Amino acid sequence: MIEQVASAFERQDYRTAAKLLKQLLKEAPENPWVQFYAGRLYEASGKPQEAEKVYRRLLRDTTNTKIVTQARQGLQRLLEIEQEERKRAIAQATADANNAELGVLVLEPVNNNHKTQLAQKFAQIIQIDSYSARLLLPSRGWRLYRSGAVGELKFYGEQLQNAGIPCFWAKLTDIEKIQVFQVNYFAETTQKATIICRNQANQLGSLSFDWTEVKGRVQGLLPIFEEVVDVSARRRLERKTQTQDYFQFCDLHLPQRRCILRFYDNGYEFQQGAKIAPQVSQNTIRINWNNLLNFFDEQLSSIKIWSDFALFAETALDQTEVLNNIESHIHLFRREKTNWDSAFHLYSGLIFLNSISE
Repeated sequence: MIEQVASAFERQDYRTAAKLLKQLLKEAPENPWVQFYAGRLYEASGKPQEAEKVYRRLLRDTTNTKIVTQARQGLQRLLEIEQEERKRAIAQATADANNAELGVLVLEPVNNNHKTQLAQKFAQIIQIDSYSARLLLPSRGWRLYRSGAVGELKFYGEQLQNAGIPCFWAKLTDIEKIQVFQVNYFAETTQKATIICRNQANQLGSLSFDWTEVKGRVQGLLPIFEEVVDVSARRRLERKTQTQDYFQFCDLHLPQRRCILRFYDNGYEFQQGAKIAPQVSQNTIRINWNNLLNFFDEQLSSIKIWSDFALFAETALDQTEVLNNIESHIHLFRREKTNWDSAFHLYSGLIFLNSISE
């Protein structure tokens, strides 16, 4: 009867093949040829996942070289079909001009207890091996996984979300639309706070807001690089660029106004305006900055503080194409351009966009 099944497949008479296989699966369900043609029937019926399971089981349990060869050919056909369908879907997803804009896909942390299971799903969707997939899934903080046309990123992101893998995607142009105000100091700190600040055109002005408008707070350290002279292992003098210290930044998000208020320790004029702590003029910048953060703690006690920038930066600093397309709105004197500044603005901007989409 197996010959009849094979003949039916050659004629593409799948109805007859199904009828014959139904009987054979009752009589000899363990017969590897019966199993193989059951897989072929799944494949012909548009059930690739079931067909793949059968082919892989045959590769694991069967020594018959003919069956092994045909099972491998079956898996190859399934892969080619999947790749072709993926290409069509991505082409359709990026056909619209808006969906062709540059964006990023960010992976959110997963529970270590579920990591092995999720890594297998991640590997299948992204088409990489499970070991690499496990390394890519973050346990702490966000990972900037991929950049490209936002329509393609959405295509992958939706599959990942459906598989239980937390992630999100965003367009860089949406981050560009967020206004950033560089804060000089607080003029008033009552319920209706007023800041003296500079806009993106470097114009000095004031802005008043209610503390309840603040929906996000982002903190991070940006390294200060200095060129130093060091002695090499061969006792030769070498010039190296090293991290000497850090600037401390804090962003307050006002999503209703689509703006970010940006503070940093060396840019805030602690001797001006409203006093946030006594004897401010006698304190060091570090003490004054900590007092400012404590003041934010009091005013914004229910607002989440995002402070995993260092973890995000580890995955973002090499994404030069993305970071080169981002205006950092950070005005530090640097001898050489660094991706750290753009990475911080990207991190803060992504948190901002996530808050308004919830």
